[in-house]
Amino acid sequence: MLIIGLTGGYASGKSTAARRFAEHGVPVIDADAIAHELTQPGSPALRLIVEAFGPEVLDEEGRLRRALLRRRIFKDAKARRKLEAILHPLILQAIQRRLATIEAPYAIIVAPLLIESGWTRWVDRVLVIDAPGILQYERAQKRDRISTEDIEAIMSAQASRKERLAAAHEVIVNDNGLEKLYYQVDELHAYYMQLTQGRC
Repeated sequence: MLIIGLTGGYASGKSTAARRFAEHGVPVIDADAIAHELTQPGSPALRLIVEAFGPEVLDEEGRLRRALLRRRIFKDAKARRKLEAILHPLILQAIQRRLATIEAPYAIIVAPLLIESGWTRWVDRVLVIDAPGILQYERAQKRDRISTEDIEAIMSAQASRKERLAAAHEVIVNDNGLEKLYYQVDELHAYYMQLTQGRC
């Protein structure tokens, strides 16, 4: 089975592209969704996060205050590395377990930090969703309702556009609406299906 690592900058359109692949029947594993599952109240991962960052990262019902933790880690590289050391091994294990259950010509792993985390060695090809910086800002502010300062902190913590493009086998340019994005996904789906001939 061919493994595609799908990545891109903040608010570049990764989830939208992944949903389009899923409409073609492609299994999609979302690293962020796994991280969310791993940090539910009472989970071992959440206990480790509380030990590392203090009880203030939980709300009164024992749930992770994600916005608070996000602000902290994107403004403090040491804190970010601490969180990644807790979560990344657990996320990778969960991804590998799910991949072991999949029977398909190819599967997609959506991972915003695919390059930064060194996970490119676990995939066969890297697909980058690329968008102009100004569009990323507009989408992030509309979708997440966060400040320009927070957006800048998140984007500066990620690999640069140049680094992502250097690691890419394929690139989807998401700068002109859904129709163009879907067309590129559809073309790549056909290409990936061709690549898998004889592999599965």
